[in-house]
Amino acid sequence: MCLAIPGKVESINGEEAIVDFKGIKKKANIAFCDCKIGDYILVHVGFAIQVVDEKRARETYRLLDEKCKT
Repeated sequence: MCLAIPGKVESINGEEAIVDFKGIKKKANIAFCDCKIGDYILVHVGFAIQVVDEKRARETYRLLDEKCKT
């Protein structure tokens, strides 16, 4: 099983994007994912693997927040 965290694409430069993970900004390779600025993407070990809708991304954050509080 793998864990991929959703983040919002803030900028793109070639095959690299700056992705915002609830305030933490990281670089991600987007060579395998057709995304654009403003999209939410799933990132696993530094690679974007899928575009997801905002509703799904927010639900994932809610679940992670809920689990981290316990």
